[in-house]
Amino acid sequence: MVDAEYPPTSAFAAGLKGRCPRCGRGPLFKDFVALAPACSVCGLDYGFADSADGPAVFISLIGGFIVLGAALWTELTYEPPMWVHMAVFLPLTVIVCLGLLRPLKGLLVARQYQTKAEEGRLKH
Repeated sequence: MVDAEYPPTSAFAAGLKGRCPRCGRGPLFKDFVALAPACSVCGLDYGFADSADGPAVFISLIGGFIVLGAALWTELTYEPPMWVHMAVFLPLTVIVCLGLLRPLKGLLVARQYQTKAEEGRLKH
């Protein structure tokens, strides 16, 4: 199917919801973070998508800011023992990172589709 048959969808909405960047209806993922081979609704091949380490970088920055800020505020305000930090902020780190992984990967894949991003090549 041709892209002209589909109205433009928001890359942010489709990516954050884990939907196809072309039609906005089909699922983008087959597992938690593994991309499906193609859209089950419009047939878009997801072979173009390569988010590489992009989601990990954004998760490190965003999740680190959230968790480290909360841990620092807790330490300065309440001065709890170290075991409290481990009991609270270690699970919080895992939850925040896993919670951000799928939406950010979907967003990067959708932006790749929207901007027609391709691998860089050198001319010889």
